[in-house]
Amino acid sequence: MVTIRAENPLIVQSDLTLLVEVYSPRYVPLREKLARFAELVRSPEHIHTYRITPLSLWNAAASGLATGDICSTLTEFAKYPVPEHVYLEVRAQMDRYGMIRLYADEGGLRLEIDEPLLREQLRRHPKIAKLLHPHAQHNAFWVETLHRGEVKQALIKLGYPTRDEAGFTTGTPLSVRLRTTTLSGEPFALRSYQEESVDIFDAGGGPEGGHGVIVLPCGAGKTVVGIGVMARAQVQTLILATNISACRQWVREILDKTQLCEEDVGEYSGERKEIRPVTVATYQILTYRQDKLGDFPHFGVFHAQNWGLVIYDEVHLLPAPVFRMTSALQARRRLGLTATLVREDGLEDDVFCLIGPKRFDLPWRELEEKGFIAEAQCHEYRVEMPRDARLDYATASERSRVRLASENPLKLTLSQALCQKHLDDHVLVIGQYIEQLREFARVLDAPLITGQTRTERREKLYESFRSGETRLLVVSKVANFSIDLPDANVLIQISGSFGSRQEEAQRLGRILRPKDGLAYFYSLVSRDTCEQDFSMKRQRFLTEQGYQYQIHEISREDLDKGLL
Repeated sequence: MVTIRAENPLIVQSDLTLLVEVYSPRYVPLREKLARFAELVRSPEHIHTYRITPLSLWNAAASGLATGDICSTLTEFAKYPVPEHVYLEVRAQMDRYGMIRLYADEGGLRLEIDEPLLREQLRRHPKIAKLLHPHAQHNAFWVETLHRGEVKQALIKLGYPTRDEAGFTTGTPLSVRLRTTTLSGEPFALRSYQEESVDIFDAGGGPEGGHGVIVLPCGAGKTVVGIGVMARAQVQTLILATNISACRQWVREILDKTQLCEEDVGEYSGERKEIRPVTVATYQILTYRQDKLGDFPHFGVFHAQNWGLVIYDEVHLLPAPVFRMTSALQARRRLGLTATLVREDGLEDDVFCLIGPKRFDLPWRELEEKGFIAEAQCHEYRVEMPRDARLDYATASERSRVRLASENPLKLTLSQALCQKHLDDHVLVIGQYIEQLREFARVLDAPLITGQTRTERREKLYESFRSGETRLLVVSKVANFSIDLPDANVLIQISGSFGSRQEEAQRLGRILRPKDGLAYFYSLVSRDTCEQDFSMKRQRFLTEQGYQYQIHEISREDLDKGLL
């Protein structure tokens, strides 16, 4: 007879999918535990679906989570007995992390593998075998230092992550001292979780540390964590950021929070080419080339200095060409910073093996409860389409439908009402399509920032918003990442990149800087269209973090009556 524990919210299936009942009183503690070793796949109203994957388990193992912790969580919260096969698969994948180990060896690297059959498999593998050479140690191969990244990439594609303990070159020393008071006179020190993340990344200076990813929500101070790692490493540092605004934000923060001076910190971008002991470069300049078959002329920045540390800001956006160069940078300490490790291109395993495994992660809600990020309310407004637009939508191609749904004209009316409701707040209206954004900026009488906006103009508008002179900005997806607008407390999302979980999380992050009062995230969606389906996919990551969307159905009559 099968024992049923009715109060438990978890149903564990033999294919390693997990069904979770949202309204169970045990849902919240379970969700927090699942976030450490499983990925949220679907999140409709009543039952959420998670999946345990090899990568999610390898990240759990790298962060110090034990196999027993995972198995006991499944047992403790399961409504029905857990299939024995699930325990076996969890143990097998967790054991794979550490089965292959990489160490420094005289003149190169030593790849240790205790399992004889696995050694033989690699010896016969057409791609990996050519990178492996005989070693005097019976359970090891010798590997050229140059092939460190290539070997790790090949092994993870085969299903075997490498525990890399080969250590790193020292790099050119650089004295980096943290200030106790910022340039504006504010007291400064790393928060407890920031200090903890630096400690875990550094690992006491041992070979198991010095590479990996720190995951923290926007507004929680990822830049400060990067600065803390710089102060711990005390070496010349290359920082890669998403755009020029992000570069300059890094420069400002470094000068504000360390004793480094302007001569120590440079910008390498489409507008400036400064190579200094700390250099902040854009991904865009690194991936620039004149044609698809040409060389990347700016890749030389990777070798311009004897960098001891490379920081990848928004590592989930790391362009594929930079992965190639990162493969050759395995002798450098590497820190990835992100709010979410979700990559829509499926290259999470490349982040794992080339930058490093996830070392530190904190639930967003935990930071909210402690006041480190703002408390946010998420609202989804499902707006009906006008009759003519519905007819156009019904006969349009699939690609055209996406744009027609995104550009629903009633969204403008609703945005006007929301802006009026938040007249005294700092509001960002963000979207995907430039023509739509231009119309919104015109009607809302607000400045517009897009990728075509000159950097000088962009910086002036951001500064005007920070000072309170401007309280409403219309922005394109260039504002998804790495802009410092601490007073922003309302965001109205009028269109987005299909079902991108990553984008949803980043956009909410624009309003999560600590502040008095609530932050409001409004997502405007055309009802009964593909956009409504995309919205469910977009919300998955934030649902995993504990956010709930309040759903509102809005008709033309509601808007005419001023009902929100």
